Amino acid sequence: MLPVFLVTFPFFALIAAGYGAARARILPLDAIPGLNTFVLYFALPCMLLRFGAGTPIGQLLDGSVALVWGICALAVVAGVVALTRNARIGWNDAAFGALVAAFPNTGFMGVPLLVAILGAQAAGPIIITIAFDLVVTSSLCIALSRLDGAGGAGRHGAMLAARKALRGIVVNPMPWSILLGVLLSAAHWALPGPVERTVAMLADAASPVALFTIGAVLARSALLAREHDASAAVAEAMGATGHMPAAKAPWSDVLPVVAVKLLAHPLLVWGLGLGAIALGLPLSHAALVTIVLVAALPSASNVSMLAERFGADNGRIARIILWTTVIAFLSFPLAVSALRN
Repeated sequence: MLPVFLVTFPFFALIAAGYGAARARILPLDAIPGLNTFVLYFALPCMLLRFGAGTPIGQLLDGSVALVWGICALAVVAGVVALTRNARIGWNDAAFGALVAAFPNTGFMGVPLLVAILGAQAAGPIIITIAFDLVVTSSLCIALSRLDGAGGAGRHGAMLAARKALRGIVVNPMPWSILLGVLLSAAHWALPGPVERTVAMLADAASPVALFTIGAVLARSALLAREHDASAAVAEAMGATGHMPAAKAPWSDVLPVVAVKLLAHPLLVWGLGLGAIALGLPLSHAALVTIVLVAALPSASNVSMLAERFGADNGRIARIILWTTVIAFLSFPLAVSALRN
């Protein structure tokens, strides 16, 4: 396990550095959206384009990987919604809890980490999981989050949310960079020299900046939640509000989702993948190991921003992301060691 830990440690150390910089206000909170923009619109698309263009087209169009990953992602969404929705947690919070359980931090963290551990052949299955989660999992959960309205109003809201999610996919550069990489791979084309070097420079910046940004986003979420709770408590004490401030999400709303993300999700992918292989599905062992480790990653940090945008309990989502990231510091190397033996 020590060799694996030596590989994973710098990745989590960069997350911790970003967290510490934001908590200490060395990194201004107002600068974090700029880091996010750089990673999402420049560095990460270039990294995905580079990996896509350099990966054989057969690996990028592996239907077995898409099928196993897709079934497991939908099962996690359905299971978490059924497990968590109650009188206190409505469709909105249950849907984003399901999204944070099913959507790993593949783009910001998984691509560089898994390629470093498994080699360049891991890029194909990873890209397939990213594409599915961006297009299907996210859109489904956003649509489910609008079902709190009664009857037709809820269904209408879900349809509007689904269309909004699809528009978000269209303006998101990551699916387009994946598509362009697939086309370059299929046509065996290479980018012109100066363009290739520019893409390479941006791609090389993706990993450290993305990891640092994950930590900063987590710290910002914690700080903003604390400031919100403090201001609400002061306002209540002064009689400025007519209701009690929202209580911090109890651990019973957080820990089950953390367990699903880091334990149930990878075990489900592993079990279904082995079953698919036994039934004759052309799923390679290397591809199965890759997507199991993708499932073992902590939750995607961008779910917190989505939850905030759609009015869900962002404090709960941020705590889930934080604890999956902290626990994955130990659980992820254990998963790698177990799958390699």
